[in-house]
Amino acid sequence: MKPLLPVYISLGSNIEPERNLVRAVEQLRSQMEIQGIATVWETPADGTSGPNFLNTALAAQTPHHPEELKDRVLRPIEVRLGRVRSADKYAPRTIDLDIVLYDRHLIEPRLWSLAYLALPMAELLPDLLQPETGKTLAEVAAELCKTNLAIPHHEISLK
Repeated sequence: MKPLLPVYISLGSNIEPERNLVRAVEQLRSQMEIQGIATVWETPADGTSGPNFLNTALAAQTPHHPEELKDRVLRPIEVRLGRVRSADKYAPRTIDLDIVLYDRHLIEPRLWSLAYLALPMAELLPDLLQPETGKTLAEVAAELCKTNLAIPHHEISLK
């Protein structure tokens, strides 16, 4: 049996987001051991004038390496939830599932610059250090909160 390794996954949706985030978490829970789920945050769509996104992140354990996790777990869930990939990478979507950290290795370097990634991830890994600045993820998220519209939605429970 393969060892279980820690993985942190971002989830985002701007098409029926309350419904699709719940469905995505349910399907992820059936595929891996979830250890924690962050607050849902509302942020403007990145790179487009589309509807606002609801975003969160979760901490889990998986036996899959990153490419295998994407191919066997994340992309099939996106397809089942109606995700359509097009040439417009900023198009509205039912669900977007991305690996942010895998076994403490940063997979998504935009973690340090995008509020929709940093805010939920800071709840799960507040003391993660940004190597160039020495700031914690909690400090970076607080700074991003000052310059980006971000609304917590504590009423949406994904636990």
